[in-house]
Amino acid sequence: MKKALVAYFSISGVTAGKAELITKIVGADTYEISPKIPYQAKDLDWENETSRSTLEMKDLDCRPEIAMPVCDMEQYETVFVGFPIWWFREPSIIDTFMESYDFSGKTIIPFATSIESPIGDTEKRLREICKGTPDWAEAKMLTGFDETKIREWVESLSL
Repeated sequence: MKKALVAYFSISGVTAGKAELITKIVGADTYEISPKIPYQAKDLDWENETSRSTLEMKDLDCRPEIAMPVCDMEQYETVFVGFPIWWFREPSIIDTFMESYDFSGKTIIPFATSIESPIGDTEKRLREICKGTPDWAEAKMLTGFDETKIREWVESLSL
């Protein structure tokens, strides 16, 4: 298998759990996409029109700064990118990540989690902002997937 990275953003731990399973199944390296300014509970109040996350998600040009870059992104041929769905799309920090590296020659495999939101047009947006010309696997919603279902999905990717 090609050298793989599982990059993920997670606040509640749900997406992190799926990322850990993928890492275990694939034998990949892992990288947590963390904001330079960590989110506090008040920042995540989606019912508050002035909370940080609400303001970020309303501004499609918002790019929260990432705390630490991936070390030697060039070594990876396959990059899984995981995130929760916020406001029916990827969190803005994922946009920052996708614009931070040249993904030419790599395979990008997006995956998401959500309590009830669909993955929608997330993959389309990621393709539009992604640097380079990678190959893409179809974005996958992993809500409700246990290790067996994740293994079946990963094996279906023919990596």
